[in-house]
Amino acid sequence: MARQRSIFSLILVLITTLLMSCGGPSVATPPPTYTTAQIEQIKEYVPEITAVQARAEELQTLINQKEWVKVGNFIHGPMAEARLTMSYVIPHLLKKDQTPARNITRDLLGHLVKIDQAASAGNKLLAFSNYQSAFDDVNKFLNLLPDTSSESEAS
Repeated sequence: MARQRSIFSLILVLITTLLMSCGGPSVATPPPTYTTAQIEQIKEYVPEITAVQARAEELQTLINQKEWVKVGNFIHGPMAEARLTMSYVIPHLLKKDQTPARNITRDLLGHLVKIDQAASAGNKLLAFSNYQSAFDDVNKFLNLLPDTSSESEAS
């Protein structure tokens, strides 16, 4: 009988400990937000990415005119710079946005490689479909970024 009491007491202590540890006051943690330093870093790089985005029609024209050397120059010049800039921005994003941003830049690289291969082969259709995908990747990346326009207006 004494043994049963000690086992019963031990079970009650364990249940009480479990209930106390689970029933404590909950502290609401605010959702992660960007710091001023992160916004400033991102703001520094955004113009380089949007400048390439604005030149999308230039690459489309080069592909349509089958200017393959110029297509290669565009891919290895401004587009490669934009991809590099995107990789500089990634560490300044929120943790939840970093993985999708890395995936987007990886996809962008794949599309740029395919455009370059299509330019080498003179394949207009392959180059054009990957051109569209590449700029879709740039747009997806820009959509991950925080809105820095209100910050610049406040300054």
